[in-house]
Amino acid sequence: MPGASAVRPQDLGGFLQVSISEDVYDNPLIGRYASAEMSQRWGPLRKFRTWRRLWLALAEAESELGLLSDDGKSPRIRPEQLAELKQHLDDIDLQRATEHEKRLRHDVMAHIHALGDVAPGCRDVIHLGATSCYVTDNADLILMRESLHQVCGTLAAVIDALARFAEQFKDEPTLGFTHFQPAQLTTVGKRACLWLFDFVLDLQELERRRDELPFRGAKGTTGTQASFLALFNGDHDKVKQLDRLVAKKMGFDRVFPVTGQTYSRKIDTQILDALSGLGQSAHKWGADLRLLAHRQEIDEPFEAEQVGSSAMAYKRNPMRSERMCSLSRYLIGLPPMAANTAATQWFERTLDDSAGRRLYIPQAFLAADAVLRIALNLAGGLVVHRPVIAKSVRDYLPYMATENLMMAAVQAGGDRQAVHELVRRHSLAVTERIKEGTGSATELLERLKGEAAFKKVDFDAVLNPRRFVGRAPEQVAEFIAEHIQPIRKRYAGAMGMKAELKV
Repeated sequence: MPGASAVRPQDLGGFLQVSISEDVYDNPLIGRYASAEMSQRWGPLRKFRTWRRLWLALAEAESELGLLSDDGKSPRIRPEQLAELKQHLDDIDLQRATEHEKRLRHDVMAHIHALGDVAPGCRDVIHLGATSCYVTDNADLILMRESLHQVCGTLAAVIDALARFAEQFKDEPTLGFTHFQPAQLTTVGKRACLWLFDFVLDLQELERRRDELPFRGAKGTTGTQASFLALFNGDHDKVKQLDRLVAKKMGFDRVFPVTGQTYSRKIDTQILDALSGLGQSAHKWGADLRLLAHRQEIDEPFEAEQVGSSAMAYKRNPMRSERMCSLSRYLIGLPPMAANTAATQWFERTLDDSAGRRLYIPQAFLAADAVLRIALNLAGGLVVHRPVIAKSVRDYLPYMATENLMMAAVQAGGDRQAVHELVRRHSLAVTERIKEGTGSATELLERLKGEAAFKKVDFDAVLNPRRFVGRAPEQVAEFIAEHIQPIRKRYAGAMGMKAELKV
């Protein structure tokens, strides 16, 4: 995708090298959970370097469109000024910029002055005709699109890893649950496809938000492009070209058709809603894993020296799933702030959006990245305890098999109503003994085997668990072929990605 950095497997294992002060709050999303790539993307250096590239793109576009000086003859922007700007895209002195901001009380003006300090020959062409949102909004859009691209790549890797798990266990019968009560059998792989499908829906929505994201472009102080129209002496075509040319230089082929001073804040809401959807899917999966861990059917990865509890040394807590759920809840809780911002903007803009957006946009992506790192770590290391699952199936299968046993007895010559009464009477009796702690479900089978009506029934054949999973194995194979394989092909470079957790 133009303008977006590739997602590389090695990026997910990196630690962000930060200096942690012992007496200043450290954001856990950066210090503990998110990848170095995502953390650095939303850091100050990356933002301000993007601002400088935007100023260069604007100056280049104005020059290429023949912007003239006041005399109407000589170029307004000289080649040597563009060359000087190019030399100073990355040498940002944050301390100097901070000093300017303390004096000017304006972050964009502070960085215009900081750039002018190192590129004095460009002072008169930096930010020419633009408003602050030219750099702030456009930079946010650039960073959000890159972040969406990274999120999509990591999510595709999660989908691939979980699909491999589903393929491996597509034939493994397991007890299904409705209302968290035992229900008909399914398979371990089919249940994984339920988790997978939610993630596939998330990927589709995140891809759409990434691919359809427009660029604010060069729109001026209230979105009317009046300043640029004045610069080009009323030439509307050149102003329209300027908008598209700047966008193209920054890797976008779409621009907002209309804006105020800012682009519509509904865009932020839509993106955070999509990220929230990812959190919803991850939380549901994490909650299911925690319940399965309680049943001792599936465990998450557990390292050799990992401690489950500081007091109860025997414990093996599902801490990764719990952490994924916790971070997912945080992610799910962010969209209302973006929605409130979108709802309360006055006319062409108001500045009460700024402080909130500095918090919830970066942190939504950091949280999504953190959730996906845990999800990827989990998907590649789940431990299935087949004997425990098989015992659970055996314990409940006699009840589930009663209808099949009845039909087999009738086919062998038994009277349907008489057979039904035998099953009803023995089932109730065994259930009562189980509740008293003196019986088990297998007793039902022994009782029925003792009845003449069931003498000709092949109990072993009828009670094969694989006869009770329906089309679950076939559904797994079909789902992966039709829905997962295209994702694997689309994100071939992300397949096999690993994620080592920081803590």
